[in-house]
Amino acid sequence: MDKLSQPITRLQPEYDVVIIGSGYGGSIAASRFSRAGLKVCLLEKGKEFQPGDYPSTMAEATKEMQINADQREAKKNGLYDLHISKNISVFKGCGLGGTSLVNANVSIKPEERVFHDECWPEAIRNHREGLDEGYERAREMLKPMPYPVNVNGYPELSKAKAMQKSAEKNQQPFQYADINVCFETGINHVGVQQHKCINCGDCVTGCNHHAKNTLIMNYLPDAVNHGTEIFCNINVEYAEQVAGKWVVYFDVLNTSREDFKAPYLFVRATTVIISGGALGSTEILLRSKQKGLEVSKKLGKHFTGNGDVLGFAYNCEDEINGIGLGKLANEDRYKPIGPVGPCITTIIDLRNQEKLEDGMTLEEGSIPGPVANAINMSMLSLSGTIGVDTDGGFSDWMKECQEEAESLIRGPYHGATNKTQTFLVMTHDDGKGEMNLKDGKLNIDWPDVGKQPIFKKVSNTMLKATAALGGKYIKSVAWNKLMDFQLITVHPLGGCSMADNATDGVTNDIGNVYFGNNGTLTHPGLYVLDGAIIPRPLGTNPLFTISALTERACKIILERMNLQTSYDFPKVMAKTFQPKPTVQFTETMRGYFSKDEKEDFEIGYRQGKENCSPFMFTLTIQAVDINMFVTDPGHTGYMAGSVIAPALSDKPLTISNGVFNLFVKEEDTNHKKMKYQMQLNTYDGRQYFFCGYKKVEDDAGFDMWKDTTILYITVFDGKNNTAAILGKGVLKIIPIDFATQMGTIKALNTNNKLESLMAIKSFSTFFSSNIVDTYFSKFFGND
Repeated sequence: MDKLSQPITRLQPEYDVVIIGSGYGGSIAASRFSRAGLKVCLLEKGKEFQPGDYPSTMAEATKEMQINADQREAKKNGLYDLHISKNISVFKGCGLGGTSLVNANVSIKPEERVFHDECWPEAIRNHREGLDEGYERAREMLKPMPYPVNVNGYPELSKAKAMQKSAEKNQQPFQYADINVCFETGINHVGVQQHKCINCGDCVTGCNHHAKNTLIMNYLPDAVNHGTEIFCNINVEYAEQVAGKWVVYFDVLNTSREDFKAPYLFVRATTVIISGGALGSTEILLRSKQKGLEVSKKLGKHFTGNGDVLGFAYNCEDEINGIGLGKLANEDRYKPIGPVGPCITTIIDLRNQEKLEDGMTLEEGSIPGPVANAINMSMLSLSGTIGVDTDGGFSDWMKECQEEAESLIRGPYHGATNKTQTFLVMTHDDGKGEMNLKDGKLNIDWPDVGKQPIFKKVSNTMLKATAALGGKYIKSVAWNKLMDFQLITVHPLGGCSMADNATDGVTNDIGNVYFGNNGTLTHPGLYVLDGAIIPRPLGTNPLFTISALTERACKIILERMNLQTSYDFPKVMAKTFQPKPTVQFTETMRGYFSKDEKEDFEIGYRQGKENCSPFMFTLTIQAVDINMFVTDPGHTGYMAGSVIAPALSDKPLTISNGVFNLFVKEEDTNHKKMKYQMQLNTYDGRQYFFCGYKKVEDDAGFDMWKDTTILYITVFDGKNNTAAILGKGVLKIIPIDFATQMGTIKALNTNNKLESLMAIKSFSTFFSSNIVDTYFSKFFGND
């Protein structure tokens, strides 16, 4: 399957712009800055998912769960990222495209009064034309539109009719929402082939049908079309400014570098845009602050959950069809159930109250298919413990029991569970949450947030909506006295909030990070662009506003660079990359190196040891396209990693353009070599070039271990091997590192376990056959 991201071995040492994160802020910035002709690199912690890659069963979804907690961090980067906190927990997406992969697609503006709050910078409060233009630019790219009732074969949805019934019985305004979903098959405005929505209801576990307008359907391919280089599985730790450039430090996930306790890698840039979301961006700046970056004391403050509350109307009078189909979407036996529809299609708009903070947005939703069976049992259990029946009577009770029994026997697409309406409400909490680091991990403090009066109003609103449907109201399972009224949000905002000065906020109106605790001086080239800069709850879905603020900021930033971005859509096919089955392993070698020796490796090793000049690398090596690797005479692989060499730099170096050749036959001899070539880059911008080789030859005695674990190295004082020789040395693999290395071998870019095993088998067979040919063939003769 074609991908937008590239292997880490292609990362260059320096870019004009480095963007951290690929949610709405990061993806928009990548598109706009690359369209302006800048060299852009985007780093994403998560993996790349394309339609067809998303989980469609509970087992698959469970593998993609990562659960973080205050002062405790998961060791993986699963698609579904849950941060559990004492008072409020956060669910968000982790993958290329950020939370757009798992959200409900709703594009809606806040009511105008939200922007009158004094917490916003004056440039936002009093000069709305730039933000209004940002909304329009975002609309052009995200293509939001209402669900097309009775158009192109799209029927009215049962859950939408139920929502309208709730609105009418409570005399409340009802409307269809603009959602980022495609309802016509064809090539879209950035050259991506999309398919029309099949109404499966699985938006929030990931759309496998090319219909959801996630960021991998618009801004991200547009960025790649204009030259952005994207790298996934990159966990950024912090940034610092060195020699007029920003240095971004990161680790590469799924390479086992941590098993060798390897140092962070880095990349340099003139401009850095942090777009890791409210939690991620705040955490990166908090870590950067620990490393000496001077930022406002407001960092981490003004965190808000956007007033999010989840609830259910269970076992209603009529069918809702609100359970996504997962793998069953194309099975004929499930067609009589009726269409589910996109996750959210309609809204009861309860904003525009006399008091802004009393306003709320009530939306219906669908439960995705991969968790259908789990929700079936959960609803049955919760109904009997915390459920509130809104219609009494013995006959009604008997009917409800029958419906529950039908769900229990026949499954979630029947009976009580299939008559369940899901509610999501957004309102206005007090925005007084605070994020900080404790024991090196992100921590959220917000005592008694769930006890704020607004959440009782929200609960009563959902109760009335449930009563209109004759169902049993089930509130959020954690929002009760026993659990101290805990909340969970899918719309975290704040932490790097914008303001007119550093006394009141962390960033200015375009996300430029303030220098210090007061005044308006900013760090040149350092920005935050995502939900973290929003200084208060919006009272409705935030993605459209995050997008508009980012569009506005990018235009202003580029204008101040004397650059312009384009907004046209020339007819193109989206540029993608076709990853081939690859075998990867990570290797550490240690030894000594001397700048005083230019000719003899062994002398360089001895002098380096005597003068305490160690040299050590940890390299991740990828045999890309394993079939080509085995048959190509050069047996060429590629490398990424780090070097520790105090004689070259007082901090670890990061390599680039690394090339590895395995068992290359020397001309006119029977000798073979393993070759290593790479650029060495220092944090302050200096470059060296490294050449190394292992001699694989059958000398007197049995020397296979020595040959395959000793590397003879030369370092050149420049970016290639035409520069002057700086020094020589020898590196070795010690047994414990070799044992660790064996555990790092894995296959990438395969479709299943069998393909992975076959790729590793090809590599292992090639390696062992060369060993046998070199060291054991003499025992078997020439046959």
